[in-house]
Amino acid sequence: MELSYLGLLDPAPWTAAGIALPKYDAAAMAEKTRKAPIWVHFGSGNIFRGFIAQLQQTLLNAGLAEKGILAVDTFDFDIIDRIYTPYDNLTLNVTLNPDATVSCEVMSAVAEGLKADARDDVQMARLRSIFSDPGLQLVSFTITEKGYALRRADGSLQPIAAADLENGPSSCFHAMSILTALLLHRYQTCAAPLAVVSMDNCSRNGEKLFSSVMEVAKAWEARGFADAGFLAYLSDSSRVSFPWSMIDKITPRPSSTVQRMLESMGIENMSPIVTSKNTFIAPFVNAERPQYLVIEDNFPNGRPPLEKAGVIFGDRDTVNKSEAMKVMTCLNPLHTAMSVYGCMLGYTLICEEMKDPDIVKLIQILGYQEGLPVVVDPGILSPKAFLDEVVTERLPNPFMPDSPQRIATDTSQKVSIRFGETLKNYRAAGKSLDSLTAIPLALAGWLRYLLGVDDRLEPMEISPDPMKEELQAELAGIQVGNPESYHGQLRNILSNQVIFGLDLVQAGLAEKIEAIFLDELAGAGAVRAALKKYLYPEQA
Repeated sequence: MELSYLGLLDPAPWTAAGIALPKYDAAAMAEKTRKAPIWVHFGSGNIFRGFIAQLQQTLLNAGLAEKGILAVDTFDFDIIDRIYTPYDNLTLNVTLNPDATVSCEVMSAVAEGLKADARDDVQMARLRSIFSDPGLQLVSFTITEKGYALRRADGSLQPIAAADLENGPSSCFHAMSILTALLLHRYQTCAAPLAVVSMDNCSRNGEKLFSSVMEVAKAWEARGFADAGFLAYLSDSSRVSFPWSMIDKITPRPSSTVQRMLESMGIENMSPIVTSKNTFIAPFVNAERPQYLVIEDNFPNGRPPLEKAGVIFGDRDTVNKSEAMKVMTCLNPLHTAMSVYGCMLGYTLICEEMKDPDIVKLIQILGYQEGLPVVVDPGILSPKAFLDEVVTERLPNPFMPDSPQRIATDTSQKVSIRFGETLKNYRAAGKSLDSLTAIPLALAGWLRYLLGVDDRLEPMEISPDPMKEELQAELAGIQVGNPESYHGQLRNILSNQVIFGLDLVQAGLAEKIEAIFLDELAGAGAVRAALKKYLYPEQA
């Protein structure tokens, strides 16, 4: 069996293998979508293919939509060339159920794969044509939180962004500059309404997107590349809206076990690839079943009826509370804490970590004892029930090949929200930070992890992070196994409000973090010993 339009012409072997097929003419849908698009999505990775595109497929299958989505990549063009185009933009979605079963479906809601590459005139002309279509309703994003950042941690512009602001909209390379240039083209050609929706896993994502677009637009207006009317167009939410959203679905890197299973079914060419940008991706996506998407319902040019595919729509406050519940309390802090400790303790799977009583104790304290007392209830989802599902079903799922190494990626960009906001909530409620154990453990563990030495004193690879070199330079001179090599190197980091959302030295938490960090430096087995010391003080 071949994953292509041609390969789907004979449905019998797919049906015999238990693989669900589209209930509509995928090729005809793609042609109709390309002629008059309604939805463009930036970010062609697994969360889009395994979740967001699947939402539209649900509507297509039910006859509630006629058109699909155009997928655009701004960073890793190999994904389009090697994963989208050769397979006619089809994806094989594999749901990994906790009961050891899998559910497979051919996803065909993507009508076209495009590259937002300023060096490719044909691709950029195609994108400009799409954005000049008055019928375009929705532009969405999953480009990770760092994709919105124009500036570095020290506040200076990233060189690529600085060049785009100076050179104008004719040749852009940063994702936010590319988007702004396309919005400028829409304004100049039809000025039709549009919703621009971040679906990335970060708090206040719509605000981040809007702020970056406006920074680019204002710079171009100052340099004469755009007029004041463009700024007014972007600032009027009845014309261009930037809804906030909360998304949750774990889509780990492709599993070799899943690959072998698919190949045993007779499906050809399922091997993952590693792109030139070091993306590990495959023609299939493996993901957990639970999924949540809450979106602020502000779509000035209309939208697909995604509520009929399970999306929850509400006002901005509801979205913000849902995001805060997940990111600050019920999932993301747990993930970050267990990922850095999992890496140091030699784990390669999250589900295996969930067999470790010390790791389980860490996330239970973090979620139930330290998070829930200050969580905001969004009203549409129960924080306690959500947390229960995470701890008892999602993280222990033995068929989810998710790794602590993947979760540990870009941790510097995450700790301010995942931990800093909870610390602020404690202070706002008049609660003492001295009562906290798991949050200091998580932060100390992350800093110990950055030394690149595991708990056996073996070299350990650090996951990609935009601040990796800067942070490791601050930690220079610290030697694992030699606590005397510590001379206050953490202080500059712990006082950095950009990283943590507040100054941890002023907040009075730095000393506890330093004490844990020093314990974890003691030698082989010190990380494990520190976990036991702080998680079970009654046994000390």
